[in-house]
Amino acid sequence: MINHIVLVEPQIPQNTGNIARTCAATGAGLHLIKPLGFSIEDRYLKRAGLDYWDKVLVSCCDSFTELRERYADKPFFFASTKAGKCYAEVNYPKESFIVFGKETAGLPEELLEANREMCIRIPMRPDIRSLNLSNSVAIVLYEVLRQQGFDSLNKTGKMGME
Repeated sequence: MINHIVLVEPQIPQNTGNIARTCAATGAGLHLIKPLGFSIEDRYLKRAGLDYWDKVLVSCCDSFTELRERYADKPFFFASTKAGKCYAEVNYPKESFIVFGKETAGLPEELLEANREMCIRIPMRPDIRSLNLSNSVAIVLYEVLRQQGFDSLNKTGKMGME
């Protein structure tokens, strides 16, 4: 059982590549929701992910609705600077899906409104608009893993795919 990172309409290939590398290191799945702001053949995407692409489970969906229907029985959490609840105040069950929006606009307002109770934020100073997407993913994903006792990693630090 693995956790999942969802990127809704990511725009910057380097961010997605860095996130793929974090997913490879932690055993998390990566779901990309179209439209993407780059080609999955992009050299910057591949370079940022280094040689870890074969170690991460990546899927692409045409819409968030398609992904949500496919995993209807799984918990989804929505990261947003507009959320009231701190990411560390939430209990994350196994196989959680953590959803992040595109770098320039975040998640659509209607998606946040429809899932208000499942929205989380990373605390930061009020005069700062947001953190880098790949940093945000790492912060939240490692909290999820910490709560779960780092179960997706074995004692040597290597991935334990389940």
